[in-house]
Amino acid sequence: MTDLLHILPSFPLSAFAALLPTIERHALTTTDLLTTHPADLAKRTQLPIIDLRRFLAAIQASLTDDLPSSRPLAPPPPPPPPFTPSSPSTKDKQPEPSASLPPSGQQFISTLDDGLDAALGGGIPTGHITEFTGESGVGKTQFLLSLSLAVQLPPPRGLGKQALYISTESGLATRRLAQMLNGNAILREASAAGTPASLDAIHSAVTPDLESQDHILEYQVPVLLSRHDIGLMIIDSVAANYRAEFERQQGFSHGSNMAARSAELIKLGALLRDLARRHNIAVVVANQVADRFASSSTPSSIHHHYHRSAAISRNTTNTTVHSHLESPLASRSNMTPSSSAIPPHLSTTPTSSMPFSFPDDNDHHHQQEQQQPSLPALALDHQQRWFTGWGDDPRSLTSLKTPSLGLVWSTQISCRVALYKRPVYGRPTRIAAPLSADDVVYDGDDDGDVRAPTLKTWRRWMKVVFAPHVAASGQGIENATEYEVTMTGLRSVKRDKAKVK
Repeated sequence: MTDLLHILPSFPLSAFAALLPTIERHALTTTDLLTTHPADLAKRTQLPIIDLRRFLAAIQASLTDDLPSSRPLAPPPPPPPPFTPSSPSTKDKQPEPSASLPPSGQQFISTLDDGLDAALGGGIPTGHITEFTGESGVGKTQFLLSLSLAVQLPPPRGLGKQALYISTESGLATRRLAQMLNGNAILREASAAGTPASLDAIHSAVTPDLESQDHILEYQVPVLLSRHDIGLMIIDSVAANYRAEFERQQGFSHGSNMAARSAELIKLGALLRDLARRHNIAVVVANQVADRFASSSTPSSIHHHYHRSAAISRNTTNTTVHSHLESPLASRSNMTPSSSAIPPHLSTTPTSSMPFSFPDDNDHHHQQEQQQPSLPALALDHQQRWFTGWGDDPRSLTSLKTPSLGLVWSTQISCRVALYKRPVYGRPTRIAAPLSADDVVYDGDDDGDVRAPTLKTWRRWMKVVFAPHVAASGQGIENATEYEVTMTGLRSVKRDKAKVK
């Protein structure tokens, strides 16, 4: 390891004096240390893996601090002016308007469509983790590809920087990127103005398993961000490796498996947030969804049990029991759960995090009056409709979905954008008949049912579920932004909202 002091002259070797003889005996260079997994290094050198991780982290920190950045650092914001009492010369002076200025150091990346950018509050913000979630075929990858090209444009569309695309399922779609480069009007105008976007400015990597993903994100990505002018990092998709690693393991109980996955997700979220804030980049991930099924502790089942227990209580006591409550919060402030009122399969899920005060044993009559269960306002099935993007509209007839990786991952991201799709059917017509916008060409084959509806296209919507820089879109898809996936990229669609049902 003779090249460490040559690369990092100020590296503190004395702190790792116990490790250096073994590392030099195995002829490990700095490149070997940074490109080899710590578990493999521990097997090769027979050193404790914890000490090796600390040693590698120190090398990585020193390398990041010593390497010069390819872009100039942003100047610090000027200090606020000192407070001075108002005087006749200054009290009538109006301050300059600053409401239109973005937050300090925060910039946005465009989706290459003005309608979608307006719905996103200007685009994708830097310094945060943004998630696009939706079922297969809704257009998540199309958003990511558009952002990887838009980040190369100068402000206000982009940052004038490069992109890093990390894929966990397949390689980078270079043909689709070339198609968007040649057809999108905004990209053509930028190319004519001398600021073209290029495939050469997109760094790509494939992580087929969780081990390679962790190694790339923890060791290689920080060095890449220090050496190149990167403004956007994409992970497509964030759930693939975790679902394959933890949902198919054998020999582990469900509880320990989920606990290990939660710990890994928290570690991933902390790492991505640190990269986003340290380098002022936008981290954008695509997430899959799963079907949501009603559980035994859903509000409907507890409503049913509440009415049943209330009826039994009215027949056995002289106390009047109200079968309808004003609100879940009011019910928790007036009622105390009892083991006789809550069934065994519901007693393991508390309906409130507040401690309960049980009456004394001699106050039996007061205990009978307060043995009705309260509604589960704090249950996950009740609250997830406000942060998942599905189920917030009680009139919706669509199937409910839940973004993958659960509540733990939802707490790690800053912005969630939900994407929806709905099929559009049309009746087939013969070629000889005049065609309309809602007709599907029929080739004259009499084997099928001519009157049967045929899938013509898909309608897609985008909705902001939560974000730090823009308000949520609201319930359902009434305030969502409809868009289309075309050969040139994404395009927002303006239609009469009254027709959207």
